[in-house]
Amino acid sequence: MNQYDVAVIGSGPGGYVAAIRCAQLGMKTAIIEKYATLGGTCLNVGCIPSKALLDSSHHYEDAIKHFEAHGIEIPGGIKLNLDKMITRKQGVVDQTTKGIQFLMDKNKIDVYEGLGSFKDATHIDIKKNDGKAETIEAKNTIIATGSKPATLPFIKIDKERIITSTEALKLKEVPKHMIVIGGGVIGLELGQVYKRLGAEVTVVEYMDRIIPGMDGGLSKELTKVLKKQKVKFALSHKVKSVERNGNVVTVKADDKKGKEVVFEGDYCLVSVGRRPYTDGLNLEAAGVELDDRGRVAVDARLKTNVDNIYAIGDVIKGAMLAHKAEEEGTLVAEQLAGQKPHIDYNLIPGVVYTWPEVAAVGKTEEELKEAGIAYKSGQFPMRALGRSRASMDIDGFVKILADQETDEVLGVHMIGARCADLITEAVTAMEFRASAEDISRMSHAHPTYAEAVKEAALAATDNRALHI
Repeated sequence: MNQYDVAVIGSGPGGYVAAIRCAQLGMKTAIIEKYATLGGTCLNVGCIPSKALLDSSHHYEDAIKHFEAHGIEIPGGIKLNLDKMITRKQGVVDQTTKGIQFLMDKNKIDVYEGLGSFKDATHIDIKKNDGKAETIEAKNTIIATGSKPATLPFIKIDKERIITSTEALKLKEVPKHMIVIGGGVIGLELGQVYKRLGAEVTVVEYMDRIIPGMDGGLSKELTKVLKKQKVKFALSHKVKSVERNGNVVTVKADDKKGKEVVFEGDYCLVSVGRRPYTDGLNLEAAGVELDDRGRVAVDARLKTNVDNIYAIGDVIKGAMLAHKAEEEGTLVAEQLAGQKPHIDYNLIPGVVYTWPEVAAVGKTEEELKEAGIAYKSGQFPMRALGRSRASMDIDGFVKILADQETDEVLGVHMIGARCADLITEAVTAMEFRASAEDISRMSHAHPTYAEAVKEAALAATDNRALHI
């Protein structure tokens, strides 16, 4: 029986990063993955393939809508090849997952392909995909099994016309009308992909606004921009049935007045969040407890109720974000090595990869008001930037929220071109507890989108933005 200092179950961003960090710190490490490729949801059917399609569809939309304005003329016009687009997406996925295998080899991490389940707190049975079985022993185990798409109890996902994000990444045709149930990150991103490619898209959302967990200003602006892109919204609608008849999918929902509204399309993307995935782990054998929402229960150190078993990422409480899982994987590894790492969950950014991109870190205005914290706000529109006008990306803004008394930055919320990258400036500043004035006095290269961050900081500091 092979023995390890650490066994990691699940090879997504949390799992493989945890394994690498454990190996770097001198621990003999194994990683167990039930699928044939490493990388988990993120690399195989989540973050990476969806961004590949977002980028491809963005290029296509630019070509048909914006190239002419730039003086670019293509004789014969533009033609979409969806098969080639999907093939390119898969190539990106394959290259990325092979990169993870390389990292496992480089760090001398033993990889087991099969379903890992606890025999007891220190032994893990591995049922391999070829039917064979093996047991390993581990002093410590990190559960990193992630999440799966959630659904509603009355919806039957047939993976053909009534689909989840997994199937939406490999459609054989562009839908005529895609109904998206859920106005969160995944639904909006994939909805925009197919809108760009020519589909009619209707988003049906239970709440009164899209991206409901983010700052209300971002929600309002993104709604306005997507409506300009001809995405339709049915907000405050409670879906009550989804039925398929041949190639027609019918969605029935009640609006906020209780009146039934019927939507018909050829595809329905069910995007109502994700659920923690613990199937097949046999947690009972190890004595590991779940919380009331089916997540693995952990303490502040990410330890379960069993001393040598930890859990990270989507399978525990908190935001279901790949970079949050990575930080947690690193934290557990360094704790096992006797170090004292920390995570500030308030400073883990959230991003929506639509175009314009949406990104945020820290507290929203709604949270500050609810907590009774006195704050000041500075906001700057992207359209006032020379860089935005040059690239024709004029939608959006940057908003900085700072403490009324101390000027410490409490939250940064932005929507616009490259905000997924710009948000890191805000994370860095807030990690060092910068004030709005600190950011306003930093030199920002001109012309860049990042100048909006400086200007928003100036606006929050005595309302003295320079370019509006």
